[in-house]
Amino acid sequence: MKIFVSGHLPEEVLSVLKAEHEVETHEQGPPIKREDLLNSVEDKDGLLCMVTDRIDRELLDRAPGLKMIANYGVGFNNIDVGAVSERGIPVSNTPDVVTEATADLTFALILATARRVTEGDRRVKEGRFGYWVPFDFLGREVSGKTLGIVGLGRIGRAVARRARGFNMPVLYHKRRRLDPSLEKELGITHTDMDTLLPQVDFLTLHVPLTEETQHLLGPKEFEAMKTTAYLINTSRGPVVDEAALVEALREGKIAGAGLDVYENEPALATGLGDLKNAVLLPHVGSGTWETRINIGLKAAKNLLAGLRGERPQDCINWDSIS
Repeated sequence: MKIFVSGHLPEEVLSVLKAEHEVETHEQGPPIKREDLLNSVEDKDGLLCMVTDRIDRELLDRAPGLKMIANYGVGFNNIDVGAVSERGIPVSNTPDVVTEATADLTFALILATARRVTEGDRRVKEGRFGYWVPFDFLGREVSGKTLGIVGLGRIGRAVARRARGFNMPVLYHKRRRLDPSLEKELGITHTDMDTLLPQVDFLTLHVPLTEETQHLLGPKEFEAMKTTAYLINTSRGPVVDEAALVEALREGKIAGAGLDVYENEPALATGLGDLKNAVLLPHVGSGTWETRINIGLKAAKNLLAGLRGERPQDCINWDSIS
C-alpha cells in the first residue's frame, strides 16, 4: 500500500513503514503547505500526519482510498474525528510516550519562572553581571510551596510524583476524582477550582482542549490567584485566555508564567513577548530525542495495524467505526 508521512522523521521510524509498504515523505523544514498535503494524499492508503496538519472533510474528499490515519502526537484537535469516523477510517494518537518528557519540562518551567533563569541568562550574556549583592535579582523558592494541578491524567500524575521530591503539598482539580488509594499514593488532595486557585503558589495545566476547557483560565481566575503565584501551561494554548494573561502579568495580578503552548500558535498575544516575567518555549514539551523517536515508532505501529485491518492500540474512534 501507499503511505504518506507529512513530516520529516528519522530513518529509524521510516524503515518500520518501508518494510511493509511504499512510503512518501515531506522533506525536512517548515510544516507542509496545505495544498501540498492535499495533493500528496490523493492516492494514499495510509497517512501519518503531524499535529499541525488539518484533517477535515476537504482532505478526506481528496483521499478516497484512505484506510488509516495515525497522528504524530497525543492531542488530536487538528482532526475532525466525526468526519473521519463517518468514512470508517480508524484514527490513532500517541499517548504514554510523551508523559515523562512533558512532566520534566513542566518542572523546568516551574524552576525557570520562579528563579528567573532566562532573565539571568540574558543578564550574564549581555555583560550586565557586574557584581554580587545579597538582595539583587531575587526569585522565589520552589521547595515546600503549594502546587496546584488541573487535570490528573498521565502527565498530571507524573508531575505530582516529581512534586514529592520538592516537598510540595499538591492540590488537584479533576472532573472525576481519583480513587482515594491513588490520591494517597501520590500525596495529593482533591478540591474544586474556586478553592484551589487562591491557595496555590504554582498552577500547572494538564487538560485536553475541549469546549469546556477553552479559556479555563481568564480574568476571573487570575484575580483569584495569589499575586506571588506562577502559571505553567504545557497542555493546550487555548485553555488560557492569553490576552487576560498578559494583563495579569503586566498588572502584577500573578508573579509570572511559563508557557510551552499558545492560544493562536505560533502567534503570541500582543505584548506577551515583551514581558520579563514570562518564560516562553516553542512547543517542546515532548522535545527530546528519545521521546520524538518513540512517538514516531508508536504512530508507525498504529498505522501498520490499521492498514492490516487490525485495531490499532491507540485508536481513538474504534467504537464509532466498528
